[in-house]
Amino acid sequence: MTAAPESASVLLLGCIADDFTGATDLANNLVRAGMRVVQTIGVPDGPLDAAVDAVVVALKSRTNPAGEAVAQSLEALAWLQAQGARQIYFKYCSTFDSTPQGNIGPVTDALLDALGSDFTIATPAFPDNKRTVFKGYLFVGDQLLDESGMQNHPLTPMTDPNLVRVLQAQTRRRVGLIDHAVVAAGAEAIRGRIAQLRGEGVGIAIVDAVSNADLLRLGPALADLPLVTAGSGVAIGLPANFGIAPSSTASALPEPGGHRAVVSGSCSQATNRQVAEFIAGGGPAFAVDPMQLAGGVDALVAQALEWAAPLLGARPLLVYSTADPAAVKAVQERLGVEAAGAMVEEAIAAIARGLVERGVRQLVVAGGETSGACVQALGIAQLQIGAQIDPGVPWCHAASATAGGQGLHIALKSGNFGTDDFFTKAFAALA
Repeated sequence: MTAAPESASVLLLGCIADDFTGATDLANNLVRAGMRVVQTIGVPDGPLDAAVDAVVVALKSRTNPAGEAVAQSLEALAWLQAQGARQIYFKYCSTFDSTPQGNIGPVTDALLDALGSDFTIATPAFPDNKRTVFKGYLFVGDQLLDESGMQNHPLTPMTDPNLVRVLQAQTRRRVGLIDHAVVAAGAEAIRGRIAQLRGEGVGIAIVDAVSNADLLRLGPALADLPLVTAGSGVAIGLPANFGIAPSSTASALPEPGGHRAVVSGSCSQATNRQVAEFIAGGGPAFAVDPMQLAGGVDALVAQALEWAAPLLGARPLLVYSTADPAAVKAVQERLGVEAAGAMVEEAIAAIARGLVERGVRQLVVAGGETSGACVQALGIAQLQIGAQIDPGVPWCHAASATAGGQGLHIALKSGNFGTDDFFTKAFAALA
């Protein structure tokens, strides 16, 4: 197979992700397709100083007020344009996590305006993780989005699987559809449909995709668009537009070492199963009770770290606040939705920092919001993207002051991703 070019005179693809796990999910697919990728945590202060093909700017904007999400995304766009990015990719969740107010629509509108463009596509399809779009409807496995558990999401409950309707409520542009019959006919047919929709005044088109073959057919049809918006799946078809093919060297990371730990703040069905599997296998686990956080975070953090100290080194350990929807609702009713989420994030991030200070150098973080809080608490500014553990989740390597100058291997897992044995599998893959 052909390797990526030794150096890139300009940045080929500039990506803006609305959360940290989504950023690594996207970077993972680009690396698998041969691109050399760096993920930054927030918008860098200075110019790009690495020879890479793509940069993914990770924002924590998915659940922010729409105005804040737009401002952050435009700042990221300006930085990517200053690095010479040829195409911009706005990445959101494969379950299209959003509310009637946004933030997918408002950010897409703002990016199109800033780029002076009148059209883009939108599709969260990621068949490797069983996210497919058919006739504009989003499926999670065999279930429609609103029957998949996402209807119970504590921050962005998804109650309508029709993405044309969902996105139309968030954008001032007209939303259309490129359906599966067109996609199956190939890139020329897709280009023709795009031209037709533009002529009809459509500004954003939901695109059907039920397989990777669909995404690979879609890729060439997007080569001339200034902006692509999607989940991470579309990324598999874009590197070839720049003459790049898969290469194993793109995912090489330094050798791992140190203690191993998992911290989880996700309440998704997938993470609930992963926590249960880890505990059933005899893994040591400490449950963070959100109700205890009402009196302050510090005491519970200290308790968790005291529990972990004698266990470090023997095998991976787990600290989690995962709960079923009923338990989450009870906590939210007592503490408030935003307050409950913020306290859990603060606690898990402080525990992650404490574990790294105590020698953890291989860390799995479960949950998008949790990952954002942990990366910031660890002072990580940039991630080198490595090999995939499960679809959408790679190992990464980062410098962290908390790690005492040593490198830290970290995996940022979206709550919905990964097999039931993910936590055990992750460390085996790194070894």
